[in-house]
Amino acid sequence: MVPLVYRYYSGCSRMRRLRRGCPPMNQKMNSSISMRKLIAMMALLACMTLGAAAQQVPQSAVRYQKPPQAVLDVLDAPAPMNLSVNPTRDYGVLYEPVRYPPIAELAQPMLRLAGVRINPATNGPHNPPRIKNLMLKRLSDGRETKLVTPAGAKLSAPLWSPNGKHFALTNTMATGIALLVGDVATGTVRVIPGVKLNAAIASPFAPGFAWMPDSRTLLCRLAPAGRGKPPVEPTVPVGPNVQENFGRAAPSPTFQDLLQNPYDEDLFDYYAIAQLALVDSVAGTATPLGKPAVITQASPAPDGQHILVTRLKRPYSYLRTLGSFPSEVEVWDRTGKMVRHIVSNPLAENIPLGGVQTGPRNINWMSIEPATLVWAEALDDGNPRKKVPQRDKVMTLRIGKQAEPTELLRTEHRYSGIAWGESGTLALLREFERERNWVRTWFFNPKEPGAKPRLVWEMSSSERYKDPGNPMSRPLPSGHAAMLQSGDFIFLDGAGATPEGDRPFLDKFNIKTLQAERLWRCDDKSYESVMTWLTPDGTKFLTRHESPGEPPNYFVRTAGGDARALTKFADPTPQLRAIKKELVKYKRADGVDLSFTMYLPPDYKAGERRPAVVWAYPLEFTGADVAGQVSGSDKRFTMITGMSHLFFLLQGYVVLDSATMPVVGDPQTVNDTYVEQIVSSAQAAIDKGAEMGVIDPNRVGVGGHSYGAFMTANLMAHSHIFRAGIARSGAYNRTLTPFGFQSERRTIWEAPETYIKMSPFMNAQKIKEPILLIHGEADNNSGTFPIQSERMYAALKGNGGNVRYVTLPHEAHGYAARESLEHTLWEMINWFDKYVKNAGPREQRAGAGE
Repeated sequence: MVPLVYRYYSGCSRMRRLRRGCPPMNQKMNSSISMRKLIAMMALLACMTLGAAAQQVPQSAVRYQKPPQAVLDVLDAPAPMNLSVNPTRDYGVLYEPVRYPPIAELAQPMLRLAGVRINPATNGPHNPPRIKNLMLKRLSDGRETKLVTPAGAKLSAPLWSPNGKHFALTNTMATGIALLVGDVATGTVRVIPGVKLNAAIASPFAPGFAWMPDSRTLLCRLAPAGRGKPPVEPTVPVGPNVQENFGRAAPSPTFQDLLQNPYDEDLFDYYAIAQLALVDSVAGTATPLGKPAVITQASPAPDGQHILVTRLKRPYSYLRTLGSFPSEVEVWDRTGKMVRHIVSNPLAENIPLGGVQTGPRNINWMSIEPATLVWAEALDDGNPRKKVPQRDKVMTLRIGKQAEPTELLRTEHRYSGIAWGESGTLALLREFERERNWVRTWFFNPKEPGAKPRLVWEMSSSERYKDPGNPMSRPLPSGHAAMLQSGDFIFLDGAGATPEGDRPFLDKFNIKTLQAERLWRCDDKSYESVMTWLTPDGTKFLTRHESPGEPPNYFVRTAGGDARALTKFADPTPQLRAIKKELVKYKRADGVDLSFTMYLPPDYKAGERRPAVVWAYPLEFTGADVAGQVSGSDKRFTMITGMSHLFFLLQGYVVLDSATMPVVGDPQTVNDTYVEQIVSSAQAAIDKGAEMGVIDPNRVGVGGHSYGAFMTANLMAHSHIFRAGIARSGAYNRTLTPFGFQSERRTIWEAPETYIKMSPFMNAQKIKEPILLIHGEADNNSGTFPIQSERMYAALKGNGGNVRYVTLPHEAHGYAARESLEHTLWEMINWFDKYVKNAGPREQRAGAGE
């Protein structure tokens, strides 16, 4: 497989208008669009699709291309090592993530069923993350022991046993997934013979298993024995596929990889059905539990005697993913016998937009009790628009000791979760107020049901400067976790956002006085973040330190300031150290604070005006105060990986990275001025770069990925301030996401003018500068179907635009294969070299605005 490339340049004849009644594309749109005109626009979409399909002729000689050698040298650099620390905080496993699998691996068979992607050969996830070069690290003195694993193994990240003496991981082989266990005492890794995991719908980061509290037994999902061959797809249909609805609203996001017919349902069952079993990691024996089923949750209770099981049942949905399928939630004992039925969940197709299901949801074990379940239930029928004094109630149930659940408390706004304190008398509750995008945090005593919680913090969900951080947790002997407590104190670690950039911190927080005491804060010359605590009083902890001139390394640090290097990794790309970066702050025309990180190429000389790249991703905010807050740090070590736009630095460009594009307003109507706000933000970024004397404002390109691609196309449709654009894996026609997108809460029927105005597809005739469209042919992201780029290309071609359209075989929303990444970088660099760096005098067009 090779990438397909479609291109069209102005000067070619325009695509013929094919369907009677379709308005001409250059017709001026009124500021107010009626529903009749909206329907006409949607008819136009269909016309253009039919008219363009026969004219898209791929280039016949396109092969995967490689970017310049300077780019390849950086792309080939080893990945930084990760460190996974055990629960007892005396050992860790260092490992290197595997980057860039070959396209041959992505080309392996893939089943796209119910929102998951399954490799039928392995009965596991398609293209799962994997690691290599494992090393056992003793934290007290840094001693390392190389861990020998099977040659060519495709390993998952390690999962520690509760006692910290063992870790488990998987090896994805050609015909199945094996289970491996590592031993700290011997420094060895061994395969558990005869165990073949079913990880088809499990997490790719811990596929198919969990440790039991005894630290010897693993609760596994196995491929059922004797299940026979997979179902065969009918060669002749037995009839039509039928869906129907009568009078019940069932709005649905635009999910991908959905079931489409009865054969898909049977195929999903075949690969998803698993046999739950207890596997003895020492003896290697497997004891089956219950009957095989489609199990989406299998969670041991802290007492080790009960298991919370969620299993799916039919009828399945063709509009929703497996998370919305009907299910039974039950508690089993260690023999597989059901000892308590919790809830039967129906098919969740009728949930209001932004709402939740009725009945018990978010069902989990209370980590500080032997076998107590906790969940939330909606008091507003799951409808966020319904006016009620309280939205949720939190319930608990002690398995084997209570006939009926007990109400623990109620929340005024939507329940967002609970963190349990290890003392058993403290818990932290969060709730979310949708109307203001507001978060409130409370303390309460779980031993006192019905008692009034105590408000601790409240702020915008976008607030960074006042963010108090997150409670640190302690692994419990049961394998569950609770908030780390030392007397009247808990510990908070946070990003430490400031107007000068992030400075991570560790605080000691008094749960009685609600006052924080700072134990440690990153200095202003580097970026160092807390990874975990090492002593339960918070006086010793593990950090990850980096600076513009120092690669990431792990340190054992004390609250008093002493630090000991745990690792000493060398700089993998010294050629990047000549790159200079700076956090730059400026204002939009309406006074909103903006910022970007300015990167100067390695060969930059003071006083030069270079071609520039603006790369961005727009975000929504309820107020200018939070919209202008700085995110990130210019004190981090510069690493360039994957399809990063920072590779433009190696070709002599200045990069204005993460140029903020805030869209500020009421959450319900914020997008009504989306176009005006992003254009104003983009103009301000260019003006600032020009004012600093580092960019040539007449040679600037813009780019983005996903919603950033959507932004890019809009900027090019509604302004002429950029010479060219790069839009990767975007959505350009909002009539194809009619029930909302990103933070948009209204449907197209409630806000047709906004949907049309925000759709670059509907404004394709205004895009005059060259634009490069790139899309993965197997995109899995909600809303960004490949057809979005296909039809945007057809619209641009039909209107005489300058466009190149590249599709990447087997790639999802984020591109993974080495060949795909190399080719993407080649396309991006060539595009901007031609249309930005070496662009001639530009035509006289208006800047911001139309």
